[in-house]
Amino acid sequence: QVQLVESGGGLVQPGGSLRLSCAASGSILRTDDMDWYRQAPGKQRELVAGITRGGFTYYTDSVKGRFTISRDNAKNTVYLQMNSLKPEDTAVYYCNAFVSTTDWGRTYAYWGQGTQVTVSS
Repeated sequence: QVQLVESGGGLVQPGGSLRLSCAASGSILRTDDMDWYRQAPGKQRELVAGITRGGFTYYTDSVKGRFTISRDNAKNTVYLQMNSLKPEDTAVYYCNAFVSTTDWGRTYAYWGQGTQVTVSS
C-alpha cells in the first residue's frame, strides 16, 4: 500500500503565498508523474500542475507565472509553491501520484486526502 500525505494548506490574504507538500510512503519502488489538482465548491476537479520524474512540468493557464511545482525524488515528495494568490484559487487541493510499487512492479495511481486553501481578506 501507498499513502500520500499533504500539508501546507490554510487561510491567506489575496496576494499572499503558500507552499503545499505531498509525501508518498509505503510500498514504493519509484514515483513517476506527480500532479496537483484542485476542486472548488460546485466545480469539477481540475488539474493545476504536473511534473514528471525527469522534471518536465505542466501548468494550467490560470496559474502560470504564479505557481511552481517541484519534486524531491529521494523523498518521494512533490511541492506546489503558490504566489500571488487570488480568491479564485480557493479550493481543496489534492495530490495525485503514479507509483511503481513492490507489487511486482505494477504502477498504480494514488490520491491524497486533500488540503484546504482559502484566499480571503
